[in-house]
Amino acid sequence: MKLTLLGTGTPAPSLKRMGSGYVLEIGDDIIVIDHGPGAHHRFLESGRLSTDITHCFISHLHYDHFIDLPRLLMTRWDQGSGKVAELEIFGPEPIGRTIESMIGQDGIFASDIAARTQHEMSLEIFKARGGEYPRKPPAPVVTEVGLGDVIEKDNWRVTVGSGWHAQPYLNCLAYRFDSDDGSVCYTGDSGGVCPGIIELARGCDLLIHMNHYFSGTEPGEIYRRSCGNHIDTAQVAQQAGVRTVVLTHMTEQIDQPRVRERIIREMSQIFEGHIVWGEDLLQIPVLPPEMLRID
Repeated sequence: MKLTLLGTGTPAPSLKRMGSGYVLEIGDDIIVIDHGPGAHHRFLESGRLSTDITHCFISHLHYDHFIDLPRLLMTRWDQGSGKVAELEIFGPEPIGRTIESMIGQDGIFASDIAARTQHEMSLEIFKARGGEYPRKPPAPVVTEVGLGDVIEKDNWRVTVGSGWHAQPYLNCLAYRFDSDDGSVCYTGDSGGVCPGIIELARGCDLLIHMNHYFSGTEPGEIYRRSCGNHIDTAQVAQQAGVRTVVLTHMTEQIDQPRVRERIIREMSQIFEGHIVWGEDLLQIPVLPPEMLRID
């Protein structure tokens, strides 16, 4: 069970940090969690192909968490149509309507899909890649999920939670992944010290948590509850009893020397586990490595 951080940034444009995106490998399954701007480019940089992806989970419909989803859908279908199983997508309502508006009969990619399934040029390419006529349009298996739902797969299980963020305008979900090889909890963009997140993450090996800004610099209490800060993140991790917390979704305000070190030091005074400062393309084993003696 291994986690790769694709995008650890915010909606603010950055060449260093792409929009939110993560890859969790469990056995033969390649699970994408959120797919914000630039996340698919990072996915390719990680050495994988869109056709490798088996499942996709979206936490909420802020654009910095799903704007690369159309690229994933179209690329995976274009390159893998007829060769790979349809992608399984899970997310909050209205993820079904959102995807339909992309690839449905009246969706924004309807003309593109019609050309690729009917024009002789595209059909020749499709056949050369090993496809068999007729070429079918994309048909991902989309499931809308909500608080308390449990998704069972052969080697892993997902429990759906909910954090504090942009409700009631957006359904903002969190996900806990459990397998024989460990447990990972992704909070989405939950802020503050959210009891629901603490319960969802309780005892897990690795917690991926938004760490948006420096404590005490928020413009107001609602912003703090919605976006969290480093002290809140430390309290969530400590109260949940997790082994490792991975910090992500960080602003430029805190992503600089001396500030980073101060945040980790202050969090360590509250949280007794491991703290990882997230970076794009960082690979993290879910279970920490054993420290060996140097001979």
